[in-house]
Amino acid sequence: MRVLGVDPGLTRCGVGVVEGVAGRPLTMLGVGVVRTSADAELGDRLVAVERGIEAWLDEYSPGYVAVERVFAQHNVRTVMGTAQASAIAMLCAARRGIPVALHTPSEVKAAVTGSGRAEKAQVGAMVTRLLRLDAPPKPADAADALALAICHIWRAPAQNRLQQAVAAHRTSGAPGVSGAPCAPGVSRTPRTSRTPGSSGNTPGVTGTSGTAPGTPGAPGTPRTSGTARTSGASPAPRTLKGRTA
Repeated sequence: MRVLGVDPGLTRCGVGVVEGVAGRPLTMLGVGVVRTSADAELGDRLVAVERGIEAWLDEYSPGYVAVERVFAQHNVRTVMGTAQASAIAMLCAARRGIPVALHTPSEVKAAVTGSGRAEKAQVGAMVTRLLRLDAPPKPADAADALALAICHIWRAPAQNRLQQAVAAHRTSGAPGVSGAPCAPGVSRTPRTSRTPGSSGNTPGVTGTSGTAPGTPGAPGTPRTSGTARTSGASPAPRTLKGRTA
């Protein structure tokens, strides 16, 4: 995986290319800064940023472009310039069909140093160590661009698996399955209501209820439905200790 990291800015736009895969040593292919003059017109500065990024895309042909996500700051003028340079980087990548990923500064710091509140010096030191460089890249914008590329290489596999899992979950629900809507025109089978007094049995059919009256000792004999007890018939004599009651 080859990633071009872009730390957006109008005066200094950091760029860096890193190649490798997660879990293995990474290699820096190039690092630098696209500069524009603060005295130039805004349109000319944006054109200069575009030409600089296009030159890096032509030279290294990255498979991905990682850009720092812009957050609001107290200095509105600074954040506006950063947002404009970020849009130029995304435009250049989209024009070539290169996927663009946005990472927040906290995500980049946490991926490279283990802390989302790390200082720029810590980020530069870890970038130097991870890429096996002789010295931290200068200026700090260049080191931040390399950190963005490293962050994307390490986070992309997990993000891809998560997106695939979400997509599979959305397409797994089939019509007619419990909890899913039925197909149009197909009605659900209504639940059979119980007849009052039937105790859950089939309506009109009397169930077995142990021994029928007058026939002791015959368990399991079904009770005859609709048969009246014989008038005047006395119950069978009860035997008490072998004697007739």
